[in-house]
Amino acid sequence: MADATATPVLAEDALLGLLLPFWQLVIGAFVLVVLVLSIGRLARRGPSRMTTALLVTAAAIAGLATIGVLLQG
Repeated sequence: MADATATPVLAEDALLGLLLPFWQLVIGAFVLVVLVLSIGRLARRGPSRMTTALLVTAAAIAGLATIGVLLQG
């Protein structure tokens, strides 16, 4: 007889587990394209804007990494 307390395996969870790395690659590709385009635009604007942009970008990266670590656990 089947155990009524056993947790059934859900196909949706397995499918999402397979698709998750694909979506991470798609998002990473879009971020890379936008980053390359924005670096080119900032380089044409001059060094003072580059410094400000680097500081803002560093703060954004640190913030996103912190949020990711907090939400992961």
